Formats: sequence, C-alpha cells, structure tokens
Amino acid sequence: MSGYTGTSVRAIANDAGVNIALISYYFGGKKGLLEYLMSSFFEGYLEEMESAIEQTTHLEPLLCTRLIQIADRMIRYQQRYFYLSRCVHREMTLDTNLIREFMASYLMKEKYLLEMVFKQEKYPVAIPIDILVMQYRDMIIMPFLHPQYIRRIHDLQPHEDYFRKYYLKYIKYWADQLFAQTS
Repeated sequence: MSGYTGTSVRAIANDAGVNIALISYYFGGKKGLLEYLMSSFFEGYLEEMESAIEQTTHLEPLLCTRLIQIADRMIRYQQRYFYLSRCVHREMTLDTNLIREFMASYLMKEKYLLEMVFKQEKYPVAIPIDILVMQYRDMIIMPFLHPQYIRRIHDLQPHEDYFRKYYLKYIKYWADQLFAQTS
C-alpha cells in the first residue's frame, strides 16, 4: 500500500477494474474519491455507534457492560470494512483542510456520543470525561490504525474474529478497573 499521495488515479482504476474516466466523472478525481470514501465510512461508523449506544442504554444498566458492547459493535464495523478503516484512520493523522472538516463534523459527533455514554453514569473516577473518551476511542481504533504493529509484534490479525474476542477482554479489564465499583 502506497497511501493516498503515492497512488495514482490510474492505479485506483486498475485495482477497481473500472475505466479511469469513471473516477473523474463520478468523483471529480482522486480527492473527490477520498472524500466520498471517508464520508461513507464515518456515516456508517456513526450510525453503528448511535445504534449501539441506544440499544445498550435501554437494555444494559451497567456502564462496564455497555462499554464492552459498544466497543464490540465498533470493532466489528471496522473489521467488516478493514481496508477502508485502515485508510481512513491513516488519513485522519494528517493535517489537511479535508481532515479539519471531518474533525469539525464527524469526529465532534463521535466525541459527543461517547461523552453522553460516560455522562449517563455517575462514576467515582477522577479522570476527566475528555480523557476517558480519548482512551476509549483509541482502544477502539488502534487495531485499524496500527495493524502492522499488531501483526508483526504480537502475531495477531486485527481483521479476524478471534482477535476481536481476545482484544475485548482487555477493553473489559480497562472498564472494570475504572468503573466496576459503580456497577
């Protein structure tokens, strides 16, 4: 994988098995295609998150359990769209106008949704909600931002179901350490 800047529209068209003119026609070029892919990813991601939060709020009173169930749904979503997840999270590390727009919209909504999960529960933790949101979010996206690290150093495959089950145990441990006394 060469990344966004290292990949030509011609290479994208060849890999997709389409005429290069179609990318220009439908997306206005490589930048338009990237914007479309990122928008599609985040719209689905946030829909999945909203659904998971709503479902767990009504069915599960314990914060620890809700956090695990939400993380499970979000990891499954990213596994389903593994290469897209990897591409989007890697692009989000850059400082461009497009990324700033996505941060001001999609990532602010993600932050709001996760803050609501933590605010629904009174917990005796001295960690600010902003930090809890960052830690929790980072645990959810890390396998898709750093898959090579997980593969090469830990000999695990982040797109496989066994990884999700294995990894959720450690997210559960984190949640239990912070919130078990409130459950």
